[in-house]
Amino acid sequence: MKYLHTMVRVTNLDAALDFYCNKLGLRETKRTNSEKGRFTLVFLRAPGDEHAELELTHNWDPEELKGGRNFGHLAYQVDDIYALCQRLMDAGVTINRPPRDGHMAFIRSPENISIELLQAGPALPPREPWASMPNTGEW
Repeated sequence: MKYLHTMVRVTNLDAALDFYCNKLGLRETKRTNSEKGRFTLVFLRAPGDEHAELELTHNWDPEELKGGRNFGHLAYQVDDIYALCQRLMDAGVTINRPPRDGHMAFIRSPENISIELLQAGPALPPREPWASMPNTGEW
C-alpha cells in the first residue's frame, strides 16, 4: 500500500492557491478541469517530497462547506483492489463504494473518515460480486 494524497474542498481556488503555493511553498503539479462534473482538481506537492500530494477540489457550483465537508478523503494505492476489499469486508468493514470498475473503492474509518482505494496500474477487469454491488451510505 502506498499513501497518495489528501483531498480538501475549497470554495475560492485562487485564494487557496495563494495560501498553499505562495505562502506555504507547495507547488502545483497537475490540474484537471471537468466540464461534465463541474469541478477543478489541483494537485500540490511540498518541495523535496515527490510522493504525497494535497488535492484541492473546487466545485464550480456554490456550496456551503460545513460539518467537515471541506475535508474529502485519504487515498491509498493498492496492489489488488479486489483482494483488499474482500479482506476488509471479511473483517466487518463496509465497502461504501465498491470497486465495480476494478479501479476505485471507498471505505470509512471508525471515525467516519472517507478513504479512497485506487488500483495500482491499469484497472482490473470487472468482477463479481463487486460489479453489481450497490453503494452503501456516503463516501
